Amino acid sequence: MFKKNQYINPYIGGFFIGLMMIAAYYFSGEGLGSSGGFRDVTAGVVNGIAPKFANNSAYYGRLVEDGRNPFNTWLVFEMIGIIFGAIVSAALFNRLKFEIGKSPKISNKKRLVAALLGGLFWGVGSQLGRGCTSGLVMSGMAVSSLSGYIGLMAIFGGGYIFAYFFRKLWI
Repeated sequence: MFKKNQYINPYIGGFFIGLMMIAAYYFSGEGLGSSGGFRDVTAGVVNGIAPKFANNSAYYGRLVEDGRNPFNTWLVFEMIGIIFGAIVSAALFNRLKFEIGKSPKISNKKRLVAALLGGLFWGVGSQLGRGCTSGLVMSGMAVSSLSGYIGLMAIFGGGYIFAYFFRKLWI
């Protein structure tokens, strides 16, 4: 049906992301992003394990107050859709495989530790910054916010700088 390693044209992909942004604002009143979904899942897990702690916590309390279910939010469903959409896309284009993407110069363990640390830094940073980079750029630029454009330049600029130091994990 589809050729192996066939990818969508990036301009068409960007157009579809734009349409999804419009749909997200129309149906949910929120833009696209990912850190809020992870935050809500974490709050739901904490509330399931230790509800008294979650209710008394300044951070989790606002997410579970009045019996609110943090799993029942737009961002959680967006996150689930991204995961399943990626799996379906990879399967349709014959790219679905389970492997650790890394440079042949490093071990699996080193790559997994680097990925775990990167994920932890992303999680903490996205909560300290009140959102993730994708939400800042896509949602910010969608409403022509100056912070969205400045964020785009800072993200790509920072990415180029850090890539120099961490390139051995990939090359």
